[in-house]
Amino acid sequence: MTEYIETEWQARLIAIAASEAQDDGAHDLNHLQRVWKAARTLLADYPQADVLVVQAGCYLHDIVNLPKNHPDRAHASRLAAERARDLLCDAGFPKEKLDAVAHAIEAHSFSAGIKPQTIEAQIVQDADRLDALGAVGLARLFYTAGRMDSALAHTDDPTGLRRSLDDRRYALDHIEVKLATLPATMQTDAGRRMGEQRLAWLREFRSTFVAEWSAPT
Repeated sequence: MTEYIETEWQARLIAIAASEAQDDGAHDLNHLQRVWKAARTLLADYPQADVLVVQAGCYLHDIVNLPKNHPDRAHASRLAAERARDLLCDAGFPKEKLDAVAHAIEAHSFSAGIKPQTIEAQIVQDADRLDALGAVGLARLFYTAGRMDSALAHTDDPTGLRRSLDDRRYALDHIEVKLATLPATMQTDAGRRMGEQRLAWLREFRSTFVAEWSAPT
């Protein structure tokens, strides 16, 4: 029955997300698919979780997506939760699950700082944060930095040994300013393990980048 519900709603959730899509390659349908893929991995450890709530949260968590430098960025997940509730109501989604989906969406955001209170919200949050780490996360980092007109790295001090890190000005800084903090915020054991593995890869990349970037002394 659960597998049937997953399949039945997946196409409908994708259609809802696509109807609200914005011009942001870091938060496109591919991102939503990857978040759902990660969530399915995490769900294996939590058979008590409501799969449909997690699935809806994964596909609709960015249905309102504001740029990282937008003054209302911290409110985007609340707006997304409200919009998702309305759209799911219109689509005939089970009403008794709407509150749980809305909470999962509102709590997923790093900027909002809302603690997830349910296992479903914890899984959605972890799955979304996992997509910010690793190789795809790195590609998303530089894509977003380009849209914000950030430089790749500081010319003379890419690792911030003699300055404060600033990931709004320098893309490379974002690895240590934010991404390095994510594994410790994971709500699930599996999410933490996966996050630490992906962060280790990012730090190896950072070391290689710096070696190629820095001028010979």
